Amino acid sequence: MTEKIITIREALSSALREEMLRDERVFIMGEEVGVWGGTYAVTRGFLDEFGARRVRDTPISEMVIAGAAVGAAMAGLRPVAEIMTINFAFVAMDAIVNHMAKVRYMFNGQFTVPMVIRTTTGGGKQLAATHSHAPEVIFAHFPGMYVAVPGTAYDAKGMLKAAIRDDNPVLFVEHSTMLQRRSPVPVDDPDFLLPIGKSDIKRTGKDVTIVTYQKGLEWSTQAAEMLAQEGIEAEIIDLRWLRPLDLEPVFESVKKTNRAVIVEESLPMFNVGAEVAAQLQEQVFDYLDAPVKRVSAMDQPLPYAANIELMALPDAQKVVKAVKEVL
Repeated sequence: MTEKIITIREALSSALREEMLRDERVFIMGEEVGVWGGTYAVTRGFLDEFGARRVRDTPISEMVIAGAAVGAAMAGLRPVAEIMTINFAFVAMDAIVNHMAKVRYMFNGQFTVPMVIRTTTGGGKQLAATHSHAPEVIFAHFPGMYVAVPGTAYDAKGMLKAAIRDDNPVLFVEHSTMLQRRSPVPVDDPDFLLPIGKSDIKRTGKDVTIVTYQKGLEWSTQAAEMLAQEGIEAEIIDLRWLRPLDLEPVFESVKKTNRAVIVEESLPMFNVGAEVAAQLQEQVFDYLDAPVKRVSAMDQPLPYAANIELMALPDAQKVVKAVKEVL
């Protein structure tokens, strides 16, 4: 298997192209995905390569995009719908939560909904309060669909290809500030897939377990390198999927380190960290030598001013501080 260091954007584009070449039922739809090549240029060149039948620009209506994708999937196609940012998914909640996620259940399996909604999340772009959410956990609350949150180019490619091939609907959430992050990715294996619903140990350590995903992986990795200079070895578990949520590696890690810090960009109330902390208390309470710490965004709408926005978000220093508190 040949690997090449590419960006997350290139990994996503490669995954889409490979799956469209492999299966003619796969098509792309969304605002500006064709002529403009997607909001973040992931589908640049696809209209010329695959034509307007398989690369469809849509009206500026997320409810139409999600609803039409559900209908196309029920009819036997495999749509990959792009919603510009996850903030706009709020106006498509009925189609996503009540149709995409529930059709297979409500029809007792007579219909499947093999579709993917690609969208971006997160702050750090100075786009103010209504365009800087990280609300992936809201969608992970609902059974019937998967929620993917890749943090590396390697994961993005393998997870997106698996999502497109799966017969269940997937909300595939990319972080808009990470699309230029690079990592080695297989480039000559059209069947390179990563299993749905499996977390990954990104760094081994013996002193503390850091549980994270997506942008949190970046902050946690930076923090682990800073801590290592002081002789503290952190183990990093990347969840990769919020539904299905694979916590077995987390439990095993905490049994070894006896301490846990959870890092995410979401707001602190009712977030992923709350669920992980609750399950740690239920499953490995006797192994914990300190309370579980959580690092998240501040409990407020994200400010517009760049310096204040960064103050409201997590960073590596905040992770280091939390680790030292549990130690």
